[in-house]
Amino acid sequence: MERRHAAVVYNPVKSPLDRLRRAVDAEQLRQGWEESRWFPSSGEDAGRRAAEDALRGEPAVVIVAGGDGTLRAVAELAHEGSIPLALVPTGTGNLLARNLGLAVNDLERSVRVAFTGGIRAVDIAVADMELDGERSRHAFVVMAGIGLDAEMARDTNPVVKKRIGWLAYVTPIARSIIRNRQFHLRYRVDGGHARSTRAHTVIVGNCGMLTGNMLLIPAAVVDDGLLDVVMMRPGNGFGWAQIGTRLTLQGIAHRSRAGRRMFQRARALPALAYAQGRQFEVRFDTAHAIELDGDDFGSITSARITVHPAGLRLVVPDRA
Repeated sequence: MERRHAAVVYNPVKSPLDRLRRAVDAEQLRQGWEESRWFPSSGEDAGRRAAEDALRGEPAVVIVAGGDGTLRAVAELAHEGSIPLALVPTGTGNLLARNLGLAVNDLERSVRVAFTGGIRAVDIAVADMELDGERSRHAFVVMAGIGLDAEMARDTNPVVKKRIGWLAYVTPIARSIIRNRQFHLRYRVDGGHARSTRAHTVIVGNCGMLTGNMLLIPAAVVDDGLLDVVMMRPGNGFGWAQIGTRLTLQGIAHRSRAGRRMFQRARALPALAYAQGRQFEVRFDTAHAIELDGDDFGSITSARITVHPAGLRLVVPDRA
């Protein structure tokens, strides 16, 4: 009988290592698996080298202990193969886990699921980006953001973020809202007609829920084979107030069927423009910062973002 092993890619800054090791050791013994192999991520590459080393050993599962950034780095490589990932959320946002309804405050339960759960295929997106002729390609599983979202990733103090979580974003959000700088962009969806507009923030999402139960993209589903785009276009402070109120109320309403029906009939908000498709192309007159799953990826002048339906295999609770 072939014995299996798990590979653990962990963020040494965000993961409670001793507790994690105890949980993994206990579960591998209970399931009769071989000794798990451990790979710490590095701040230099967000975990890419650790992911390469982990996947090279052909484990039965890669357990990703960290935040959305660590998961993104591992998923960028793992989605090309058949080895599934299991999430042990220990980051600040843990947005993919939250959008999937997974436990984010129960490490032992997450580890148990990694060894005993079933497989769920979810979408993953790939962003082809360009700046001054230099091209790069990276995957993401939650959201890509240009504007406020990218400024938050770039400007938020990582030490403060670790200590107080999502509250660390208050200062960069306030600073960006006060400046209220909007930029011109040209975009098209699924190769259709090019459109032109101005926006303060552009977000391309595979998931719709933010921290604090704020629902940014109500139509986003992690395995529907589609990308959802939202462009924030507030004209003034009142526009920002409308956006904040709408996102908060959408999050509350989303918890019940009646609430979801109510918001389906709600009037569209001019400050929030939505689009949906399999591919989103965008071009800017000047370079703008971009973030992928909360990590800063510098500045770009254009991007082509494509969804890969069911391109990532995750281990989730076996509800059957």
